[in-house]
Amino acid sequence: MGLFDKLFKRNKEQEEEKVALDEGLKKTKEGFFSKLTKAIAGKDTVDSEVLDQVEDALIGADVGVETTVAIIKRIEERVAKDKYIGTAQLNGILQEEIMSMLTDAQSDEFATFDTPPGKHPYVILVVGVNGVGKTTTIGKLSYNFKKRGKNVLMGAADTFRAAAVDQLVIWSERVGVPIVKKEMGSDPSAVAFEAVETGISRGSDVVIIDTAGRLHNKAYLMDELSKIRRVISKKMPDAPHEVLLVLDGSTGQNAIEQAKHFTAATKVTAIAITKLDGTAKGGVVLAIANQFKIPVKYIGVGERMEDLQIFKKEEFVDSLFNLNK
Repeated sequence: MGLFDKLFKRNKEQEEEKVALDEGLKKTKEGFFSKLTKAIAGKDTVDSEVLDQVEDALIGADVGVETTVAIIKRIEERVAKDKYIGTAQLNGILQEEIMSMLTDAQSDEFATFDTPPGKHPYVILVVGVNGVGKTTTIGKLSYNFKKRGKNVLMGAADTFRAAAVDQLVIWSERVGVPIVKKEMGSDPSAVAFEAVETGISRGSDVVIIDTAGRLHNKAYLMDELSKIRRVISKKMPDAPHEVLLVLDGSTGQNAIEQAKHFTAATKVTAIAITKLDGTAKGGVVLAIANQFKIPVKYIGVGERMEDLQIFKKEEFVDSLFNLNK
């Protein structure tokens, strides 16, 4: 494939990603903007009544109270500074302030389906409660890494449920990547250790390890997660290189509660937010990014394997504020 063909293919992929993002945020956009339009109807200036309505719109999109208050405060400061701001400018101001907030919270380091130099294999430990789309996220991650020429290995360390291993095996076969697994009831730490060991011996670029769908109020399960980390580091001292917390965007504030417990129990370094296409609560992305200051690295906006996307704050905000897309 020539350079022109590669560029054409990449441009086409980027366009498809934008379409998927716009479609995935459709419900959030429609709900948010219907309230925002109501807030500024018949108004010439941004007053306290307009700000109250904007606050309701943000909370309705599950941006969360803490983040909403921060956004409203920024707008109030703009109004006080500029003396006069018309409602026609409100969308632009909101967009600027949300972008600024995401910029403060996000890190663009390694925000690609690539791996940083000097970490071979790059070990990703995936955590999250049952039902958030953890196994599916691992499958889609594997697909996207492989698509970019990476040698991927899965590790099925959720040995508490036979179904969890079976589901991951199905994904490994579907994507075409090898998997390390043991029978149900095996020590999860042993599976994780073997996965890293196998990844090293095979020269894998990426090792993605599943963990049990840990209930955030079960201390012994969090202890098990800490044990997995310790055991992995014995084989590879700086591993895991990434602890990816998977959250279900459609659960709104419950996702934030899960994030609180997981970040308190272990060092989460990145977040994936799934199922944004089926909810009007897409504002939870803003709440999580702002509240935890942990990069939202991936978002799920559809069923296809390509619909797990790198979170790009500029494109997210642009899509959120454009109803014509």
